[in-house]
Amino acid sequence: MTSGEAFSIHALELGPMENFVYLIHDHATDRAAVVDPAWEVPEVLALARQRGVRITDILLTHSHHDHINGIEAVLDNYDAQLHLLKDEARFWGTVLDNYDAQLHLLKDEARFWGNCLDLPTLHHGGDLIELGETAIKVLHTPGHTPGSACYHIGDHLITGDTLFVFGCGRCDLHGGDPEKMHTTLKDMAEQLPAETRIHPGHNYAEKSTSTLEEQVAGNPFMHFDSREQFIHYRMHYHDKHRGTPYGPVHKGEELK
Repeated sequence: MTSGEAFSIHALELGPMENFVYLIHDHATDRAAVVDPAWEVPEVLALARQRGVRITDILLTHSHHDHINGIEAVLDNYDAQLHLLKDEARFWGTVLDNYDAQLHLLKDEARFWGNCLDLPTLHHGGDLIELGETAIKVLHTPGHTPGSACYHIGDHLITGDTLFVFGCGRCDLHGGDPEKMHTTLKDMAEQLPAETRIHPGHNYAEKSTSTLEEQVAGNPFMHFDSREQFIHYRMHYHDKHRGTPYGPVHKGEELK
């Protein structure tokens, strides 16, 4: 759990892919937002009851199955508003337009969005979501998917599959783009405060959270000034030479 004057962030590790599902609690109103509900939703609902909050919002960092498969279970229990970047909804609209060609790869996501694309509140990067007295800023962080989002709350950043502790999300899945990922990570390093605390979408590292300063120093994906070298490392080198749990890598040792 992390806390501030206005809010707390609670993390649950759920499912076979070590997903982190987050519950953001606004203290003033006891409203809560769940980020990327998936897998064992009863544990999320139990946490909400334990904390005495009502889930009024669902925030999606992106729309891959392992981050969305609990949405309907949450909506069965709470009348919550679903939030998604417009670019991600547009991405899945394109998928659905080519449904037959994509079916063998994307049937779970396509089935879900075929039913739910009319449900979300769609956002642009820079939008604010007001959770009671807690302001949540939506950042557009493409690379893992075209409409991937991070959520900036106070000094905290919920990063989904954009940035892991000492890692980053894959760019070889449908919609991934390593060139955009390189730009996203450079922008994060340059534009966000060093003390920003990172809360990733998966528990893939030797620690569950970190600061942006620590990531700039020890995350190999944040070491590349050259876009071409980043693309080579992300697409061809990293997964063959480095495994979980991730630890820090000194700058200059990425390809060793």
